[in-house]
Amino acid sequence: MTRDGIRGRLAARPIGMRGNGVDDGHNTPAAVLVALVDRPEGWFVLFTLRSADLADHAGQISFPGGRIDPEDENEDAAALREAEEEIGLPRDHVEIVGRLDTWVSGTGFIITPVVGLVRPVAHLVPSPVEVAEIFEVPLDFILDKNNHQRRSRELGGQQRHFWAVPYEHRNIWGATAGILVNLAEALTG
Repeated sequence: MTRDGIRGRLAARPIGMRGNGVDDGHNTPAAVLVALVDRPEGWFVLFTLRSADLADHAGQISFPGGRIDPEDENEDAAALREAEEEIGLPRDHVEIVGRLDTWVSGTGFIITPVVGLVRPVAHLVPSPVEVAEIFEVPLDFILDKNNHQRRSRELGGQQRHFWAVPYEHRNIWGATAGILVNLAEALTG
């Protein structure tokens, strides 16, 4: 898939709302960077493994991102700021090319997934407080719908349904996996 192909597919689609939460007007606005890294061997999606010591989503796989601060100009700026803070990704290495559907999480966040095409960086540096590890998954793996699993679990007496995209020894699930499913839909039509 080419840069122009990715840009064109994202530009041609309307933005909707998804998730397993309720938009009750009290959700915390957040933005994540769905970073597509352009490597000689193809496109890769960048992820973080969150530190086990965090209050929210500890030990989970996520995209770089977080709460939108009052000083952030918009969701794009918040996603870029968070990526720089969490993994040292310079803003000038990212070309914002679109957004995916807004994700309303069951944990009280309303997440804007911002898609960026990334020129590889020689060395990313994870914030030791927030990020335990940085890793990448081939975009072709994400685009293959055979790798998308629908799962459920009982929480608080209710059956909750969520997406999972297991890769090697990693379990990508929840909002992150749901955003990946949306990315695959957007890029494959």
